[in-house]
Amino acid sequence: MEGAERSQEESTGQVQPLLSVRDLMVQFPNRRGVLTAIQDISFDLMPGEILGVVGESGAGKSMTGNAIIGLLEPPGRIVKGEILLEGKNLAALSQQAMRRIRGRDIGAIFQDPLTSLNPLYTVGDMLVETILTHLPLSRAEAQTRALDMLSEVGIPAPHERIGHYPHQFSGGMRQRVVIALALCANPKLVIADEPTTALDVSVQAQIINLLKRLSKEHGTAVILITHDMGVIAETADRVCVMYAGRIVEIGPVRQIISAPRHPYTVGLMAAIPKIGSGADKLIQIEGVMPRLDGIPAGCAFNPRCPQKIEACTRTVPPMIAVAENQLAACHLFTKPGGA
Repeated sequence: MEGAERSQEESTGQVQPLLSVRDLMVQFPNRRGVLTAIQDISFDLMPGEILGVVGESGAGKSMTGNAIIGLLEPPGRIVKGEILLEGKNLAALSQQAMRRIRGRDIGAIFQDPLTSLNPLYTVGDMLVETILTHLPLSRAEAQTRALDMLSEVGIPAPHERIGHYPHQFSGGMRQRVVIALALCANPKLVIADEPTTALDVSVQAQIINLLKRLSKEHGTAVILITHDMGVIAETADRVCVMYAGRIVEIGPVRQIISAPRHPYTVGLMAAIPKIGSGADKLIQIEGVMPRLDGIPAGCAFNPRCPQKIEACTRTVPPMIAVAENQLAACHLFTKPGGA
């Protein structure tokens, strides 16, 4: 079957998505009922593509990443939808099966590198054990690969640093070690959750360039989760804007930045300070993100939306095409003539 699918792909000349998320829903049952954290999330990710996921705190960005990688905290659970990695539905796998996929097929980079690194082990020990767990290599070969990975992510003098412990590295160097750990087994997909937030601006730029280079050279697809549109603009090929557990807009990063269509995306872009604008104060979106137990009916953004119409308070808007390769979920575009 796999051979037939590959032959069909080669004959059509179309590259198939590496990852397809379809109608994903994540819920947290509690004593008062059920809270829906993620609802009807759908997107595709191509091999070698960097997809930025942006939104305010509480939008569901990290929850989406955790659902894909199988790291939802109990009692959180996937109640609907599919997460297809090369056709395999990760949402239907057991925790034991997901553990085999994590590290081998999916790598993870988190915000604080110290939470990803065991302080009792040298970085070499962690790299070698990860490599041996997922790749059919001898210990000597794994040691060589560990050194190569440290060199590739820009760790100076890797033969010396491989024997050092996490506390002996700076914050930026620790994040490079985490990236090496995420990539050492040649994963097809990397989920990077706020990988530059804890770093200063110069180190941020280095990490961004590193992610872009590694994605291009290895063909690794990356889901980059962040609240920083500047990082998205510098790194991503496409951007997915989330609000209250739903995708409100998705499309090529340059299009979204230059011509955002959903009012929430428009507000996010307007809130970015512009050099030389002469503005006395920053523009902000009035109001706050709703709590999971207080998401309003209709479009969740409607209490904060300056362009609200009657339909916004009654029904959830569908995701529709608003430009080439650009989709938005907004009733303004369902009216005759659009917005």
